[in-house]
This record gives sequence, structure tokens and C-alpha cells, in this order.
Amino acid sequence: MQYLYPIRLEASLHETIWGGRHLEQGGWKQLPAGNVAIGESWETEVSNIVQNGLYAGKTLGDLVTEMGPALLGPQAMLVFGQRFPLLAKFLDANAQLSVQVHPEDGYAAKHENGKLGKTEFWYILSAEPGATIVHGFETATTRADVQSAIENVNLDQLLHEEPVQAGDVIFVPAGTVHAIGSGVLLYELQEYSDVTYRMYDYGRLTASGKPRELHIERSLDVARFDVSPQIKMHPVTLPAASGYEDRCLVASRYFLTREMSFKEGTTLDDKTSESCIIISSLGAELEVSYGPALEQRESLARGQTMVLPAALGTYRLEGCGVFLYSYVPDASDEAWQLWLKSNQESVQR
Repeated sequence: MQYLYPIRLEASLHETIWGGRHLEQGGWKQLPAGNVAIGESWETEVSNIVQNGLYAGKTLGDLVTEMGPALLGPQAMLVFGQRFPLLAKFLDANAQLSVQVHPEDGYAAKHENGKLGKTEFWYILSAEPGATIVHGFETATTRADVQSAIENVNLDQLLHEEPVQAGDVIFVPAGTVHAIGSGVLLYELQEYSDVTYRMYDYGRLTASGKPRELHIERSLDVARFDVSPQIKMHPVTLPAASGYEDRCLVASRYFLTREMSFKEGTTLDDKTSESCIIISSLGAELEVSYGPALEQRESLARGQTMVLPAALGTYRLEGCGVFLYSYVPDASDEAWQLWLKSNQESVQR
């Protein structure tokens, strides 16, 4: 018999050459001792360990196998199949990342052994003065010109750099040439895929003095060579009860993310249905009540992430602070429709 409850996950930390210590300095995560540079904290990796309840010690992947539709939900399975749909991350870009591009689903399925492509979005948590990201090109260009610029190590002259600050929401559809600049801390949500093509790395060398591997042909196969029609999204305030603010940050067929800001004593009753829900605290201290009489509770603190199974049913959120609330929407989703009215440019992608 399956037992359904809010699943709190232990994040997995990933050391990178471009990472730093800001996830610890900002109170998001406890990092390994020493000068280990942590670039990413993966919140919903399938190998992440469940921290609470009956399934404590099992992995998220174990629960996908054991619970299937009860965890994932019919809408998530319609879009993504029998797999956990979305990977949430915190990223600390202490140095400039390489220029990358991700394929859409059809290309990845054909050329990457049935894997998903990758559409993602970034929510900027903090940014140093002058911080930028790369998103598309300064002017429309061609495959031949981009290839020549890569070979001559001057692609950066063609790329569009966009200044960013805390609160910016950046949508990165598959095919968008992109990079995160130094001094940026962000939250990322993406299709659960590891397919990344490194297009360009500014001529940097590895510790052994060799250029980093590039995936030039495949990156050129999948890249768009135009100017991004919209880089920063326009969050939309949703109708909400008193005591909290509810904004739709970004919406697509793959994910919809809302930012909720609770005041002291806020209570919200809701019900899961078509998709599992990913809740990540950006500072909120939350209690999630569930069960027939909402008599059982699980807690969530700053920098932690929880998954509500699609078949959980009625639940209650109580607490104070800001958190992100993400799921796989269907086309009739009211938040999606309201968001589209203010973000028509994004439809072009």
C-alpha cells in the first residue's frame, strides 16, 4: 500500500570550476568544509535521499518506481512519461560559465538515445553590480558566421549580454544560446535532462593546459541564430486571498512556477491533482498539513525543497516568507493564461 505525504529531499551538492561559497554565505546550504567550490545544489535529482517520513533513506528515483502515477500525476506523465519531470537547482556562478545550448525534445530523442531536450528558466536571487547573462545574439546571424567565430575565438563579439539583478526572471527555451555570467546566484527549473552542448568557452584552458571540450556540430545543429524576442519575463499577480501575494513567474508546457509571499499567520488550503508539485523555500518557514483531517505535518525551511505527490489530495500551507511553487500545467491552467497575456513575445519561442 502506498503512503502519500509531502516528501522533503536532501539536496546533492556539485563541485564546479566556476562555483563558489555563496550558497553557504547566504544561508541557503551547508557546504563541505574548506575551499571546495560548489556551483550547483540539485534539489530534485532522482538520486537525492528522502529526509522525512516512511520513505526516509530511499531516493526520489525509488519513489518514482514504486509510486508511479500517484507521485507524478497524469499531466506530468502526459508530457514527460514515467520519469520525474523537473530538475530544480540553486546555482552559484562565481565565475563566467561557458556558452551553451540545449536541444529540443525531438532532437534529443533522436541523437541522445531517447533523452529529453531542455527548456529551463532562471530566477535571479542576487547579482553583483554589473552582472550579466548571455541570451541569444546581438543581431541575427548565421550558422556559418557563428562557426567561424568559434574557430577564431571571438564568438563573444556576436553574443547579446543582458544586465541582471535580483528578481529578474529569465526564460531559456531549447535552442537559445546562453550563459550565466560571474557574480550571479539563481534558482533554475528545467526539464529533467542532462543534455548540454558547450558551444564556446572564451578560449579558456583546463588545469592541464588543454582547451575544454566543445560540442560544436551539435550545438550548431540545434541553436537559433536570431535575437531573443523576450529575455526577461513579466511576472503576473494572480487573484489571491488576503494575507499573501501569488505571482506567476513563468509558464510553458513543461513547467509553471509561482512565487508565493506569505505574511505572518498566512494559511492556504489547496488540493493536488494532475501534477506533482515542487516547493522550494526562498526564506519561508512553512508547515504543510495533510491527511484526512489535516492532522499530520511536515516542515520546510530556507533553501529546502519538498515534493507534494500528485495524489496527495487536500493539504494546507502555513507560515511566513517567500517560496516557489512549480508543477506541469495543462493548457487550461488559469495562471498560464493570465501570464501569456503579459508575455506575448515568449510565445514566439
